[in-house]
Amino acid sequence: MLLAFFLAFPIFLCAQTAPLREIHADGLKTLTEAQITELSGLTIGKEVGREELQIGSDALVRTGLFANVSYNFVTRNDGVLLTFHLQENHRLAVSYDNLPWYSDSELNEAIHKDLRFFDGTLPEAGAVVDIAAKALTNFLASKGAPSQVEHLVLASPLADDSIQQFRAEGLTPRIASVDFSDPDIKQSRAVQQHLSELIGKSYSRLAIDVFLAEQIRPIYFERGYLHAKIGPAEVRLSGNPNQKLPEEIPIYIPCDSGAVYRWKDVTWSGNNALSTITLTKTLNIKPSDVANGMAFEAGLDRVREEYGHLGYLDAKVEPAATYDDAAHTVSYAVSVAENTQYRWGTLTITGLSNSGERLVREAWAQQPGEVFDKTLFEGLLTKLEHHHEAVFHEVPVHYDTVGHYLQTDPTRKVVDVLLDFK
Repeated sequence: MLLAFFLAFPIFLCAQTAPLREIHADGLKTLTEAQITELSGLTIGKEVGREELQIGSDALVRTGLFANVSYNFVTRNDGVLLTFHLQENHRLAVSYDNLPWYSDSELNEAIHKDLRFFDGTLPEAGAVVDIAAKALTNFLASKGAPSQVEHLVLASPLADDSIQQFRAEGLTPRIASVDFSDPDIKQSRAVQQHLSELIGKSYSRLAIDVFLAEQIRPIYFERGYLHAKIGPAEVRLSGNPNQKLPEEIPIYIPCDSGAVYRWKDVTWSGNNALSTITLTKTLNIKPSDVANGMAFEAGLDRVREEYGHLGYLDAKVEPAATYDDAAHTVSYAVSVAENTQYRWGTLTITGLSNSGERLVREAWAQQPGEVFDKTLFEGLLTKLEHHHEAVFHEVPVHYDTVGHYLQTDPTRKVVDVLLDFK
């Protein structure tokens, strides 16, 4: 919650003003007091009263840079000493989605001219994000490429965080070619089969990053290259930069596999319903084997399925890796939060005839009050979606999709199931 308030002393009355002598701020991590002064719009030496101080505080709130803003002041020697108490918001890395003709440094500089504190990161929302978008819009206009720049917060395909994406409306460059620095990736048949997802399509840094996350990273991970460096994609244009912007964009993706890592061990904490032996066996990693990162992720999914089999629908399984870069080994400490074990409550079916509903209930292998088995539920869904004759036999039923929803009630420790046939 954003707060903006001040503490006034009796000597400083509503109708009085005094020169602003000093501005200080605490709680700063990335910004300076000089930058706070600039963002507040307040000027040292200018006469201020309560209204001006509140306006300055509100200006800080509107920037979006702060989760909390408060202040207090004192008057001393006919001057005001102001202190802001601030908590900075988390800031996101900026990504320029479809502006391949310009380097990040050029675009960063365009923003930096209007936001002197800009370091390549911005908050999720607020006035400073709008100012950055306007600065990019003006930059494009100065380059003869008028376009309105919009911003949007999106999950990063290559990192465990979101990004603040800037995208120019109406500009549609296309990806002409994709090249890789790693010969193994360049020659990979699997990669070549998927390049059509990029080549000939509109240039988008987000689309390229998704491709790298979904098609390139798994190749490295399953071979034990857990620290492979992939990208970022580079645009390599030639020709006169003062001519019309080229619409066909060649991209080059640097890749460095790094060293092969091997499994060392895995430890567990927080598990009660499943033993450490069972969890380790389910994960299925063997010390000294090549650390197949994709197999590890699949193993974690099996662990989660085991918890779902026992009714722990809210179980959280979170791995933390420790790398020995000298020995090229990796250990995992996996924390488990099992949370509530659910029992089956009710089954609600809509969109079927009475006979069809009866057959679905007969196909459901559990009774109300039993521990809910998510794997049985998912097996029923598979039959309904792909092998409906296994449920309905010779009874004619007509539907295109099966909507499904699990309504959990942690207080009652029950889960109600809704199936909606359309």
